[in-house]
Amino acid sequence: MPTLDTGHVPASDALFARARAVTPGGVNSPVRAFNAVGGTPRFIREAKGPWLTDVDGNRYVDLICSWGPMLLGHAHPEVQAAVQAAVARGTSYGTPTEPEVELAEAIVRRTPVEEVRFVSSGTEATMSAIRLARGFTGRDVVIKFAGCYHGHVDALLASAGSGLATFAVPGTPGVPASSTELTLVLPYNDRSAVDKAFEEYGDRIACLITEAAPGNMGVVPPADGFNGFLADICRRHGALFISDEVMTGFRASREGAWGLDGRPEGWTPDLMTFGKVMGGGFPAAAFGGRADIMQRLSPVGPVYQAGTLSGNPVATTAGLATLRLATDEVYAHIGAAADTVKSAASEALTAAGVPHVVQSVGTMFSIFLTEQPVADFAGASTTDVAAYAAFFHAMLGRGVYLPPSAYEAWFLSSAHDDEAVDTILAALPDAAQAAAAASGLDRPSPSGSGYSTSEKDAR
Repeated sequence: MPTLDTGHVPASDALFARARAVTPGGVNSPVRAFNAVGGTPRFIREAKGPWLTDVDGNRYVDLICSWGPMLLGHAHPEVQAAVQAAVARGTSYGTPTEPEVELAEAIVRRTPVEEVRFVSSGTEATMSAIRLARGFTGRDVVIKFAGCYHGHVDALLASAGSGLATFAVPGTPGVPASSTELTLVLPYNDRSAVDKAFEEYGDRIACLITEAAPGNMGVVPPADGFNGFLADICRRHGALFISDEVMTGFRASREGAWGLDGRPEGWTPDLMTFGKVMGGGFPAAAFGGRADIMQRLSPVGPVYQAGTLSGNPVATTAGLATLRLATDEVYAHIGAAADTVKSAASEALTAAGVPHVVQSVGTMFSIFLTEQPVADFAGASTTDVAAYAAFFHAMLGRGVYLPPSAYEAWFLSSAHDDEAVDTILAALPDAAQAAAAASGLDRPSPSGSGYSTSEKDAR
């Protein structure tokens, strides 16, 4: 594929200038900016299947997939038809509707949760789950892990992963110390730290929240048995275990990360959070869990939670259509395509002499430009961000749109066909050489320097 002149994007430049005049930073979510890689963010005009087309007419293979939700690719005809029919009936009623019941039933069938409450964003889901955990236990302390991101809830923005890591923000102004003083931040995959926290604060801990498989510092699989250990220690101390599957839910596998980890190991969380895929590209999220816990929510219980657009009929219709189409064959196709891309990326980086680690959980994966497997946020922080920026722009110039941050997961869809995958493979060698040059490692390594892990052998 010919190299695109992505340094010359007059329409995106013009829109970005207009956006910066009326929107902070010109974007409505920080990681959409190109601050971490340099240059002008591309304004996308349309998307179809695995392809994005920007306002300048440049076409890219999409490896963001709207940060995960587009499991079936963009503008899937059956999802579009379902959404169009829903819109024709009305966009919001402020009343219960059939699609929200059907989507809740679909989530209950695929996961260990017994009841579900819909919200409009992942942040709302985690915030509400923590409020419910505190209301259920009568306790106030929350444990989270450094590098895990659970939305921009005040109490959870300490050491919160990709967005803050990308912009080197250690916390954030506007969050008073009182909002985080009841939050304990521990290193991920560190059992001894968890043991010590429960020894000291056990009778005050309302819940422990973790990404089921972190994807917000890049993909960092849990160590063997780690989630089961967390579920057990929470149970022994009367705390609730919240498994955040906003990113991994119905994306890592048909049953999310829990299907890869919890089902075979025999552990279940007390509460789970969901988003992204379950909304089919619309703003929708949910939290759910054991019926006795969920029954503490209003209107049947004392813990208040509400939302005007929660369970929106268009969003739940899109999510339901997506889950109905997300068959075993869909996950097999995405997994095979992801394996091809992972292998080719590792081969190209090895040939260019660039130290790297490829880590995955189900269909999600990340490439860290560092020398050792990454087990926690400290390890993720060793990735070479300058080399990644060079790699990113070289891929962009060859028609492949990667996350504009070294701390993000890569996503494919069932629409990534041979043409899309071949475009990615053709771009990788030059991009690897660009990364090598940015690192000062522009000579091939005869022995190689790659390390690849899967959702199984990373634990």
